[in-house]
Parts: sequence; C-alpha cells; structure tokens
Amino acid sequence: MLVIACGAIAPELVRIRELNDWNHVQFQCLPAELHNMPEKIPGAVTAKIAQAKEQFERIFVAYADCGTGGLLDKALAGTGVERIPGAHCYEFFAGSRVFHELADEEPGSFYLTDFLVRHFERLVVRGLGLDRQPQLLPLYFGNYKRVVYLAQTESEELQALARDHAEFLDLDYHYRFGGDQPLSLLLQPELAG
Repeated sequence: MLVIACGAIAPELVRIRELNDWNHVQFQCLPAELHNMPEKIPGAVTAKIAQAKEQFERIFVAYADCGTGGLLDKALAGTGVERIPGAHCYEFFAGSRVFHELADEEPGSFYLTDFLVRHFERLVVRGLGLDRQPQLLPLYFGNYKRVVYLAQTESEELQALARDHAEFLDLDYHYRFGGDQPLSLLLQPELAG
C-alpha cells in the first residue's frame, strides 16, 4: 500500500506505522511548501497517483483539504483513492471535536504543529515575506488573537520555540498536546493490513 502524504506530517506517519507494525505501508511525501500554493496540491497528488498506480494494490492520500477549496476531492473523484477527512492537518492532529471546540472558543486562532514550529522562519516569516516587509505582519495577523500549538510531541524545546513565535506575532499563546493518537485513529481503518 502507498500513502501519498504531505511532507509536513512525515515524522508522525512514520511513528504511527512503526507503532502499528504496518510494514505493508510505504510513503511518498510531497513538499510541505505546497501549502503556500494550495491550488497546486491536487495536481501534485494526482501526478503521484498516476506514477504509482501500477506498482501498488492500494493508494491512500494523507492530506486533508488543505486549502484547496474542494479541488483535491474533485481531483480524486473517480480514481478510487480516498483521503483523510477534514479541512486541514490541524483538525486531524487535534481530533475533529477538539479542533472545533478550540475554534469555537477563539475563532481568531493561528495554529502551529510540530512541523510548523520547527520551520516557522522558512514557511511563515520568509514564506510570507515578513523578513523583507515586516509592516505586513499586522495585515496578515491583525485579526488573530492567539497562537494554538497543537503538539504531537512533548518537546520543551518546541514549546519554547512556539512561545517565541507567538511573541513574534504579538499573540497570546495556548498549548494543546494531542500526540499522534487522533491521526492514528483516522488512519487505522484505512491502513491496517
């Protein structure tokens, strides 16, 4: 079985595969930077499917909608390939119920995952041009009230970095540990041999 995945969730997928002894599962990851251009995700995913369909009995896509506005689902229609349900990785890392509770509690939340905490400088600061044009910060983040770090690990180093990122954005900081369990529970029916 092949899982075509976002590179941003590769460490979690590998941990989940090892914990469940899913030795029949292989991963091919696409660059996480595609999230800055979500309109390119469907084409990248379907290109991978086309390359792999002769080699694998089953293919699954480890992407939520990820900002494609339904284009990923349209691209997968008729292929026999399914994807993780949900709007984005924040939902499957927190679990749908918890994510919606967090969003209802404070709609102005900017979410971080372990991956985004590690790569904040590259994906957020440089990716949005804030290093070159810091005056854009209030335009991008002026409607946000807090940073919610949806942690997959309990790393104190990452928690400190996430706090620094919240301070950089001038937002309140909220920590929520979810581990790999919410994602693992979603993958169980799809990937269990």
